[in-house]
Amino acid sequence: MPFNFKIGRLIIGQNGILSTPAVSCIIRKIKAAGGIILTASHCPGGAGGEFGVKFNVANGGPAPDVVSDKIYQISKTIEEYAICPDLRIDLSRLGRQEFDLENKFKPFRVEIVDPVDIYFNLLWTIFDFHAIKSLLTGPSQLKIRVDAMHGVMGPYVRKVLCDELGAPANSAINCVPLEDFGGQHPDPNLTYAMTLLEAMKGGEYGFGAAFDADGDRYMILGQNGFFVSPSDSLAIIAANLSCIPCFCQMGVRGFGRSMPTSMALDRL
Repeated sequence: MPFNFKIGRLIIGQNGILSTPAVSCIIRKIKAAGGIILTASHCPGGAGGEFGVKFNVANGGPAPDVVSDKIYQISKTIEEYAICPDLRIDLSRLGRQEFDLENKFKPFRVEIVDPVDIYFNLLWTIFDFHAIKSLLTGPSQLKIRVDAMHGVMGPYVRKVLCDELGAPANSAINCVPLEDFGGQHPDPNLTYAMTLLEAMKGGEYGFGAAFDADGDRYMILGQNGFFVSPSDSLAIIAANLSCIPCFCQMGVRGFGRSMPTSMALDRL
């Protein structure tokens, strides 16, 4: 039986920028069927670099194998597809744009949204921003350094840390998203985030972090460049649930296990 699936509404981040967590947030908020993420992730980007396509399902999470396998099977039955070479969408202009695509999709609607706004509003409901701001701006000011590695997280880092939480502008570095990530490898680890590591080794900053290109992985460093493993960061969150408003209100039903979580969570 032929598979006929039509999409009549697209939501795109301004200037084509949305982090992977923000895509998940929007999918859940508008109850979308899913979302397509075009990303180089942690691979070299640019015209000669690598490129990938990820699909997140209606719950906001990555497509499970059964969905990916189904997509692959359907892809082998495609007999034709239509392109719209004359369609011009202004990705810089916030708001709704509607098009009549030869009556095949009527109307075809494109909404350009602020890439940070929706996700920031979600973060506000999860964390105690007032307590964090006091930590960053109070008498015993904690100096931080966050490296967006010229990936998609730059606008989020600026908005959250500098604009909302009051951290100095130099707390956030490499925050302009670049197609080739500034010629660097945007993988947040001790090998590729050397700029951050060297800054942390000086002892001036008490907390450091780096993000990968699409914002779904991070690295945390403590003072003097102390590496905080993913398993330890998860355990620290688990040990301090009472400090996170979202968990106080909703409770916790479990912790996500993965390859890096090791035994710290078990011991906690």
